[in-house]
Amino acid sequence: MRTHILIGALLIALGVIFLFTRGVEQQPNLDPQAVVAQVRRLNQLSTVRYTVQKVIGLREQKQPIGEESILLVMQARVEAGIDLASLQEQDIFRRPDGALVVRLPVARILNVAVDEKETKVWDREKTWWTPWVPYSIDLEQRARVEGLESVKKAALDMGILKDAEQNAESSIRGLLGLAGVTSVVIIPGSAT
Repeated sequence: MRTHILIGALLIALGVIFLFTRGVEQQPNLDPQAVVAQVRRLNQLSTVRYTVQKVIGLREQKQPIGEESILLVMQARVEAGIDLASLQEQDIFRRPDGALVVRLPVARILNVAVDEKETKVWDREKTWWTPWVPYSIDLEQRARVEGLESVKKAALDMGILKDAEQNAESSIRGLLGLAGVTSVVIIPGSAT
């Protein structure tokens, strides 16, 4: 569903760009202010998705004695891309040589979603000699929170932001190419 919305929004933006460039044979004369307004409506451009699986183990000491442990296998999808809503008018301009310059926002993680079908408690136990000590109500929830952070960190370590930036550049260049822009300079986002 989300992909269909993104494709629809890209087609609308492409249509707007086409209207501004209709009848121009050389480099289209794009109005940066209109392009920025239309691109902002796309909101977020998700350009890469990783599937990451992590094993999380937690151990909790019980009172007065004993302990409880849990082993959770978590699988999650991590999506990264750029936030087009943060694009400013000065981020798209034409150089004197005719090249269209696009300064992209910084790539970031847009969504982390647990795949519930593939996530499961692999093992959960408490000390055998303390059967009267109840199971912790929130131990699995704490393992899930830790798992989400672990999945996010793993995706960052695997280079998801670099891939998202490269894919965003390619997508924007392709979109502008379809609108007839032949000379595009992409300035990747940089952390400030």
